Amino acid sequence: MSTAELAVIVLAAGQGTRMRSRLPKVLHPLGGRPLVGHVLDTAAALSPARIAVVVRHERDLVVQTVQDLAPDVRVVDQDDVPGTGRAVQVALEDLGDFDGDVLVLSGDVPLLEAETLRALLDAHRAAGAAATLLSAEVDDPTGYGRILRDADGGVRRIVEQKDAAPEEAAVREINVGVYVFQAAPLREHLALVGTANAQGELYLTDVVALLRDARHTVAVSTAPDATAALGVNDRVQLSEAARTLNARTVRRWQLEGATILDPATTWIDVDATLAPDVTVLPNTHILRATTIASGATVGPDTSLVGCEVGEDATVTRADATFAVIGAGATVGPFAYLRAGAQLGARGKVGTFVEIKNSRIGEGSKVPHLSYIGDTTIGRGVNLGAGAITANYDDITKHRTEIGDEVHSGSHNVFVAPVRIGDGAKTGAGAVIRKDVPAGALALSVAPQRNVEGWVEKNRPGTSAAAAAARARSAQEAGDGLEEEDG
Repeated sequence: MSTAELAVIVLAAGQGTRMRSRLPKVLHPLGGRPLVGHVLDTAAALSPARIAVVVRHERDLVVQTVQDLAPDVRVVDQDDVPGTGRAVQVALEDLGDFDGDVLVLSGDVPLLEAETLRALLDAHRAAGAAATLLSAEVDDPTGYGRILRDADGGVRRIVEQKDAAPEEAAVREINVGVYVFQAAPLREHLALVGTANAQGELYLTDVVALLRDARHTVAVSTAPDATAALGVNDRVQLSEAARTLNARTVRRWQLEGATILDPATTWIDVDATLAPDVTVLPNTHILRATTIASGATVGPDTSLVGCEVGEDATVTRADATFAVIGAGATVGPFAYLRAGAQLGARGKVGTFVEIKNSRIGEGSKVPHLSYIGDTTIGRGVNLGAGAITANYDDITKHRTEIGDEVHSGSHNVFVAPVRIGDGAKTGAGAVIRKDVPAGALALSVAPQRNVEGWVEKNRPGTSAAAAAARARSAQEAGDGLEEEDG
């Protein structure tokens, strides 16, 4: 059979009560994607004729996520009859007269790879089986259905944890909730399944015993990696799956030519991309669809969310979200790039600088202690320490325009909307409220006025007043000696 004779059913109707969460279990994130998203990706890699997702709990939220991830997938609603058997039954009804193989996947088993499922399909078809199960050998089978075999090693039935006798519960071969069936015998025998069990549910697993009793072939394919075949039922298992997936992702990029010094403290989402010769230093998170070009160095202690990092750029102890960092640019340490920040080639964003919704031109620098919001900065600009673009007037946000080759003094405030012309300069402490023409020097310095004796008069009895009095006495004594010498 070809994959055109394959349909995939993804079970995503359960509540997942052990997660203890308002969020449906299949929507919990793993490696930057919801659990069910990983399952849909794996299903799509098999190029099946159809994919159907069965939903019920928090139906609208799950459907929206599924349609965002895979618009061509069919969504099927499970009714009030509980159980995996009923979920597959309603999906089969939606498949109509489809007569090929039906692969059943669980929306909470995110780490299975397409190669494992292809091996399952190959084993199923080679055996001419009516049903083939994916199994795994685990040290602790708690929570999983056990695969019970007959004296010849064939599958006798599957018993769920709550229905298992003590000797059955001791079996370490588990059913991971992944099956492939021939459609016709599946339809026939699902109709015979009842709900006489501890859960009062229509179990899909009961079909296995019915098929066996009807003398159909039931086969088993063992997962080569038991860890990858396990489901996520609680937050502990979610974190274990995250570590497994992250180790897999880090290793893949290492083999592609990236240097990742400490895989244990480096987290990389599955949608991120690292070019050869990228260096990632410890305690760095590369999240969402971040792309890092060749020769760039990121970290340590850095978080990038949906960012673009250019060739040979350096990002050190920084936090950036949906930002663009140009080739050869430097960011950090202790910089914060918010959404819409764009740093041009060979630009610099330095220590304790925050950039928001602003474009900084090629070779321009914002070195220290600054906030730049809603601003366009040209080429070759250097902003002195403590620069602030005051973009908000309590009602509306306005933009600041800074031309090419502008050099500002320290501690400048640019009160938007304002434009600084090419080649202009500003003095230290300037508050710029009006446009500055190209090549002009902008100053806002009032004459300095010293009020003698103010502290002693207005703050009597303070340590400052005492220090001032001592200094004045010493100064007067010094002046007196100078007069005698004269």
